Amino acid sequence: MTPYEDGQLLTIGAFARASRLSPKALRLYDELGLLAPARVDPHSGYRHYAPAQLERARLVAWLRRLGMPLARIREVCELAPAAAAGTVAAYWAQVEADTAARRDLAAFLIDQLKRKDTEMTAPRTPLTMRCAALTDRGLVRPANQDAAYAGPRLLAVADGYGPRGGPAATAAIDALKVLEHQDPTSEDLPGALEEAARRAHRAAPSADEATGSTLTALLRSGSRLALLHIGDSRAYVLRDSGLFRITHDHSLVQSLIDEGRLTPEEAPAHPQRALLLRSLDADTEFTPDVQLLEARPGERYLLCTDGLTGVLPAETIQDVLTAADTPDQAVRELIRLAHEAGAPDNVACVVAEMTAA
Repeated sequence: MTPYEDGQLLTIGAFARASRLSPKALRLYDELGLLAPARVDPHSGYRHYAPAQLERARLVAWLRRLGMPLARIREVCELAPAAAAGTVAAYWAQVEADTAARRDLAAFLIDQLKRKDTEMTAPRTPLTMRCAALTDRGLVRPANQDAAYAGPRLLAVADGYGPRGGPAATAAIDALKVLEHQDPTSEDLPGALEEAARRAHRAAPSADEATGSTLTALLRSGSRLALLHIGDSRAYVLRDSGLFRITHDHSLVQSLIDEGRLTPEEAPAHPQRALLLRSLDADTEFTPDVQLLEARPGERYLLCTDGLTGVLPAETIQDVLTAADTPDQAVRELIRLAHEAGAPDNVACVVAEMTAA
């Protein structure tokens, strides 16, 4: 670092006032290697800064006001101005996308909570389900390891992996089919669905076969729906207010996105995009997400494997679910569009429409 005479340096207090960063923040940024002082007194440890460092300090302050993580700020500060501008623009685009996703989730949760309130004062509308399921090998994979099921009360998709992935996916759904012949109360729905899935997990192949499956399922009793999810298959609901994803991927890339270390746009190209953190696998703990939903007439639900969501954007999926006359037409159109997009993976999807009984 270029040496400075003491008279040319600013004390940490003066530099803090000029840069609008607190002395505490300056000490933290020094420890992180983000904004090192020009000189540190060897006896007192007191920090001094050069006036030329004010530009970097102000940039750090502005980026922090944007909410940018410190690790990413360090990257921006080391870039040439044009490249730094591009990085800031990409970051803000991601912030806006994340905000939109949270806004959609907030709208979904608000609607769910309002429904719980009206349940206490208004009788539930008896519902029936029209549904359809379809799987497809795709255009690249040599075999189909996806499975799907649509019955009067049960909807499910599973995405198998490993040497015996196909049988694993089929077995996972078969373990749930017994629920078609039972009639648990709406309060018991989540427990009944979870216990059936637990049996499937116990029956998963041994760890040395590196075989397992995802599982996403909906079990209906009247207007109540129990949702169970483990892995990176997905469930969506189409309501008047739009299309909502009601599951969260249990994958490495999703965890990196959640931590801000990866953008959704970068995820499809990640070398470990297929790595699951949770699944029906003898080598993993059984930790599904389970929740209870209240369905309404006119809603459409989609369960699908990542062979569909990996090639079709949410906007296209929403358009298909909105325009299709029947669930059967919807699943066929979704798989047709997956083929148009290259269908590099197996595809499975289930569509159900709730209608007044």
